Amino acid sequence: MKRRNTPSKRKILEILKEANSALSHDMIQARLDASIDRATIYRILNRFCEDGQAHKVIGGDGKQYFACGMERGGKHQHHHFHFKCLSCGKVECLENEIQIELPEGYVAEKYNALISGRCKSCT
Repeated sequence: MKRRNTPSKRKILEILKEANSALSHDMIQARLDASIDRATIYRILNRFCEDGQAHKVIGGDGKQYFACGMERGGKHQHHHFHFKCLSCGKVECLENEIQIELPEGYVAEKYNALISGRCKSCT
């Protein structure tokens, strides 16, 4: 389904593309002007995830972070873990593809895992 490319969508996608880590809703809202309400931001972020333009990372505290998924031909396709620094709070993708063996009869379609620790900058 073709979606309209509104100024709000363009601005939020630009923020995600320029970020060097995953951003929470609050972080994105802080970078926007006040004309875009919270519900619209959530709706746009979730649509980006549905369309493969971004992906969602769930932090250990349940907070959602969003990262641009444009690395591979416009879609975020590979399985990977995410890392959250306990010092600076940065959440980033670990680009190594992960292989997980499941018991017989189980099929993984996607997964989201978060590792916490200290990033390169904070160690």
